[in-house]
Amino acid sequence: TGGTLDKLESIPGYRTDLSPERFREGLSKIGFAMIGQSATVVPADRRMYALRDVTGTVESVPLITASIMSKKFAEGAQALVFDVKCGSGAFMKNRRDAHALAQSLVSTGKGLDRKVVAVITDMDQPLGRAVGNFLEVEESIECLQGKGPADLVELTCRLVGWMLVLGGKTADPEAGRQMARSKISDGSAWELFLKNVEFQGGNTDFLLHPEKGPHARITCPLLAERSGIVARIDAYKVGLASVVLGAGRSRKEDAVYPGVGISILRSAGEKTGKGDELCLVEGEENEHVEEALRILAPAWQIGNEAPHRGPMILEELTQA
Repeated sequence: TGGTLDKLESIPGYRTDLSPERFREGLSKIGFAMIGQSATVVPADRRMYALRDVTGTVESVPLITASIMSKKFAEGAQALVFDVKCGSGAFMKNRRDAHALAQSLVSTGKGLDRKVVAVITDMDQPLGRAVGNFLEVEESIECLQGKGPADLVELTCRLVGWMLVLGGKTADPEAGRQMARSKISDGSAWELFLKNVEFQGGNTDFLLHPEKGPHARITCPLLAERSGIVARIDAYKVGLASVVLGAGRSRKEDAVYPGVGISILRSAGEKTGKGDELCLVEGEENEHVEEALRILAPAWQIGNEAPHRGPMILEELTQA
């Protein structure tokens, strides 16, 4: 699916091609800024990725590590928290490969005298209820206003907890998690996000009134073929359908569309009746919507009993 910068750039006017000077100004004035690769920020990595693409080395853990770390160190980061996804909807499909990448990130950071924590998290099923670019911005707004999906909020606050530990603000990630939740409750996290969007050229009116934001021309529901309880949603099929709609890329140079995506209406563990809407498919072209629906039809597995879902956090790797 689309990356973080694709999601942010779906906010009309928002720019991530900041100069290093503008990036530092954002850090100084607001406390955070969002920046992407450019002609002046890690330009060599773009060429190296293109070379990896044609030499079949995209999946090389050492090269993944070098690509990720070079960007962060070029930006001046002294401490890093990585969310390493694992499961059908992730680049790393199994726990062994996810652990290998996480371990590589942590050990490389230690060797370069940077504080690094890697959290391996479950991506066998979708996180939250939105898959898309502006759709996920809307979901982020709900999270920052204290109304987001519980699983997404809980995982985000745990990651923030580790960031606060590495930044010297709290002694342990649980205390950091509680601090993160308090910043959501008092509205200060939401206010900071609005300041960031304004600083980076985005129109905050689309955050205050997200119904005005980019949305797809066509909306079509996926209907349940039987009654029961949703046992599982295959995250890979959901991701594949989102790429068909244009929310993500099959190739690095592909364009993404801000308003398309999938809104999940029935998550794992929730009851559904035959004919109920499981999700909404939102696209710009009828043929893309129809293809996405065909991909999604077997993604919802409906049974008679509530499923057992394991923990979202599978492992936490530190330098200790």
